[in-house]
Amino acid sequence: MMLTGCKLGVDYRRPDLRVPSGWRWKTPEPKDHVPRGSWWTVFGHPVLDTLQQQAAAGNLDLQAAMARVEQSRATARINRSDFYPSLQAQGAFARYRTSGKAPSPVPFPVPSFTQQQWTTPLDLSYELDLWGRVRRSFESAQQLALGAEAARQAALLALQADVTATYFSLLSLDRELRILAEAIGLRKEALQIFEQRSAAGIGNEFEVERGRVEVATAEAELQSAQRRRAEQLNALAILCGQPPAGFEPALAENDPRLPAIAPDLPSSLLERRPDVAQAERELASKLAQIGVARAAAFPSVRLTANGGYLSGELSDLFLWDSRIWSIGPGLSLPLFQGGRNNANLDRAKAVYEESLANYRRKILVAFKEVEDSLAALQFLRGEVDARAQAADAATQAARLALARYRSGAINFLEVLDAENARLLNELARVRVSNEQLVATVRLIKALGGGWE
Repeated sequence: MMLTGCKLGVDYRRPDLRVPSGWRWKTPEPKDHVPRGSWWTVFGHPVLDTLQQQAAAGNLDLQAAMARVEQSRATARINRSDFYPSLQAQGAFARYRTSGKAPSPVPFPVPSFTQQQWTTPLDLSYELDLWGRVRRSFESAQQLALGAEAARQAALLALQADVTATYFSLLSLDRELRILAEAIGLRKEALQIFEQRSAAGIGNEFEVERGRVEVATAEAELQSAQRRRAEQLNALAILCGQPPAGFEPALAENDPRLPAIAPDLPSSLLERRPDVAQAERELASKLAQIGVARAAAFPSVRLTANGGYLSGELSDLFLWDSRIWSIGPGLSLPLFQGGRNNANLDRAKAVYEESLANYRRKILVAFKEVEDSLAALQFLRGEVDARAQAADAATQAARLALARYRSGAINFLEVLDAENARLLNELARVRVSNEQLVATVRLIKALGGGWE
């Protein structure tokens, strides 16, 4: 019976899923263990290598995730220990006195006496896994351990994406700072011209005040960009596990290279998403718990044995005649539990249904994130082109306005208006280019990291 015992419950099979018709779908098999490589290198910025190494070594969220993996692995080993007998050694000494007035089955009183006892027993216990309770418990714990490792991989992928996106935001803000610094210089020159014209009596106070407004507005924009840069830099420091104070990585001057990602992506890439693998392994764990709950309604058989030595004198304890032993099976049959076992089985089934719904939702969310990123890249590509054309046209208009001002055709306020338009379009071009890079990072993350 020990060798051929049955295993209650249903073996795990992946549930059927409804997926978008345009995806080349096949039966999913978690592949979160497949190496993703250094996918951020496609952007052509070696500085990211250093930042990613610092983040992988120092990020505290990642360290906490690794600790959870170790906890789940230890829990699985605890459940695995139930496959083997438990053996305990105990030693005891007792000195006691009996009562001379104790009730006795014989018709005369038993006199009091004092005695001592030495024992050194070994206790052995082993449960026959007739219904698969131990096997299902270990299966559940093993799946949870795999799920914890998938959660760590998900945390690592999210960390890599956050580091890359934050780094690109820093580069974008640096470009904004350079544009704003140049704009402030031009506006200060214009204000100086207005003040000179006003002092010479050929200008007016409105031009001077307008110039001051433009200078103050540009300086306020510069301060706002510096504040946002400081926040992004502090966020990057935390991601890398470094204190924000004094953290200032060297940023590259060249623009990141935008990789081309084909929109016709096979859905098998989603198998590499660690969060999907985590949800499926948690689903398998909950299914195994149904088998554990079913086994609780059946008899359990436990073999127990003990042996050792017992003696009244320590000198005689380990003599052959002092040996003691016993062995025998024990049967536990749940006759009446007040509906506890049935309720526990219903609860296990409900937990499984919840996990199944969460798994299916995770698949749908994965498709949504990929579709969102593809849509963002599609429309951002057109927006980047339009912003570039607008910025180039605004720059040309500013040059023409300055030339016309020098020829006396227009006043300098029109030059300022043209410069404002140029500044706004330059900033918009920088920001939308950063959005395009971040959308690319999100797409790579949504697909589970790098791939061939």
